[in-house]
Amino acid sequence: MYVDSHCHLSSPDLLSRLPDIRAEMQAAQVDRALCICTTLEEFDEVHALALAYDNFWASAGVHPDNEGVREPSVDDLVALTARPRVVALGETGLDYFRLNGRSVAEMEWQRERFRVHIQAAHRTGLPLIIHTRSASQDTLDVLTTEGEHRVGGVFHCFTETMAVARAALDLGFYISFSGIITFKNAEDLRSVARFVPLDRCLIETDSPYLAPAPFRGKTNTPALVPWVAKQMAELKGVAVEEIAHATSANFERLFRISADEPDEKT
Repeated sequence: MYVDSHCHLSSPDLLSRLPDIRAEMQAAQVDRALCICTTLEEFDEVHALALAYDNFWASAGVHPDNEGVREPSVDDLVALTARPRVVALGETGLDYFRLNGRSVAEMEWQRERFRVHIQAAHRTGLPLIIHTRSASQDTLDVLTTEGEHRVGGVFHCFTETMAVARAALDLGFYISFSGIITFKNAEDLRSVARFVPLDRCLIETDSPYLAPAPFRGKTNTPALVPWVAKQMAELKGVAVEEIAHATSANFERLFRISADEPDEKT
C-alpha cells in the first residue's frame, strides 16, 4: 500500500534490527522502500539490501555534506548504476548549512560533485535524488546550467519555500515530503504540501532521522511512513488510501519500477 521513497537502512541502528523493521513494515502495509547511498564506501552495503530483498531498491551517490570520502567520477557512478536494482543517482545536491567558517564560494567542491552526478544522469537516464539545504538558489542554478530538461528526479525531504517548490516543479522534478510536515512549527511547509499536485508528490521517512509526530525524537523507520501519508491526506482533503495509491504510482513512474515485477529495471 505505502512506499518509503527514501530511507537509510544501512545505518547501523537500523541494519542491526532489520528483521524486526521488515516485520513492522509489513504490519504497517509499507510494501517497498528505496535504500539511499551517501558515500561510495557504503554502496556495497546499501546495494546488498536491494539484492537480498525483492521489495528494496538502491541508489548510488555521494551526499553533498560528506567530506573526507572518496570523490565520485562520472564513470564511477555510471558503473554502479549498471548493477541490478540500482534505480537512481544520489542523494546529491548542495548543503551550505554547516559552512564551518567557509564562504559559499569555497564550497565549489560541492557544486562540482553535484555536476558529476548530473552528468552521470545524462549518461544513464536515471533520476536524481536531490538534497538541498540553505542552498536552494545554487541548487536550481546548477541544475539549469547543466541542462535541466535532460534530467529529472525528486527534491527529497523538502523543506524549502513555495517559490522553490514551483521552480522544482517547473524543472520537471517530483517533491517528496517527510515527517517534518507533521511538526508543529511546519505550517509553511504544510502550505507547500497542499500546493504540490498529488501526481508530483512522494512520501518518505529519511529514516533513521525525522520521525513524524507522535514519534518525534525516536528512531525513525520505514514503518512510520503511513503517518506522513495521513498528514498529506488531511492537508489535501482526501482519503489516506488515495495518498498511498498516488505516491506509490509516482514512485513506480519516477524510478521505472513495475508494480508486477519488482526487480524490473529499464
